[in-house]
Amino acid sequence: MSPAPSSSARVRPSSSTALVTGGGGFLGRAIIRRLRGRGWRLRSFSRGDYPELAKLGVEHRQGDLADLAAVAEACAGCEVVFHVAARAGVWGPPKAFYAANVLGTDNVIAACRLHGVPRLVYTSSASVIFNGRDMEGVDEWTPFPTRYEADYPRTKALAERRVLEANGPELATLALRPHLIWGPGDPHFLPRLVARARAGRLRLVGEGQNRIDTTYVDNAALAHLLAAERLQPGSSCAGRAYFITQGDPRPLRDVLNALLATAGLPPVERSVSPRLAYAVGALAEGVYRALGARAEPPITRFVARELATAHWFEISAARRDLGYAPEVTFEEGLERLAAWIRRTASPPGPRAA
Repeated sequence: MSPAPSSSARVRPSSSTALVTGGGGFLGRAIIRRLRGRGWRLRSFSRGDYPELAKLGVEHRQGDLADLAAVAEACAGCEVVFHVAARAGVWGPPKAFYAANVLGTDNVIAACRLHGVPRLVYTSSASVIFNGRDMEGVDEWTPFPTRYEADYPRTKALAERRVLEANGPELATLALRPHLIWGPGDPHFLPRLVARARAGRLRLVGEGQNRIDTTYVDNAALAHLLAAERLQPGSSCAGRAYFITQGDPRPLRDVLNALLATAGLPPVERSVSPRLAYAVGALAEGVYRALGARAEPPITRFVARELATAHWFEISAARRDLGYAPEVTFEEGLERLAAWIRRTASPPGPRAA
């Protein structure tokens, strides 16, 4: 169970409704847990059915972001919308990423305007500014790259721009850019890591000394509540984007091995050169596209670049404007993750055949 928010992190009690798109997802559930008990009526909107949300007293609306009418119905009567839902991943049909991440966000903005929702907090991604090179201590003034090697960051960047451009006197908006969210219940980062390690396919790209940022899930959720608390039309944070991380960059090798240890797995030792990894990623993408394969290639150009480069971000703006300070350290997060794995008695990720 997540700890109660500190007094500095509390959204003021309200009888109004907070909507979380993607409320049944990893980060969405963490945001709902933070909001619960603070006097908010909670509503979730997502494609799937999540009976566990009802147990938390959450009103769940099932629908697709592509359906403007369904999105508008979910936004009706809300004081704040946390737009968390997105199509994630490094592989898939470009049209699917665009429909979910860009057109879906357009629908959320339109629905907020239609029903007079005053605040919209958008979950973006630090990857929107990733240019394939080392990014060390960069801040929010870093420009978007001119090209992307994956559709997820490309479409998230388009959506972020539209959210921030929508900021105005009737609808205050901001975007949060968490990086590599992890923790108990993680359905993406940790399971992929564990699955590759068990299959013997996990490699470092280079020496693994490139420093990276991560974000423990409860810290990411905290940032969303702080943003909602401070966001108002005309406020200093309105219309801006903020990086959200642990504020504790570490060598990639150390991060991966610490996470593997929570699942009882040995450290990764083998490595390949960045040039070879990128070449294999490009070849794999070409083959998979030619075959029309739906499965994700074993490596892509984007993943090769991410594994080979440093990417950590300056979070002083979030500290200053949102009052954000990570509550859960990297070490404490590892302890919570290991305890969760022991309780569930099933380390994440499919076992190799």
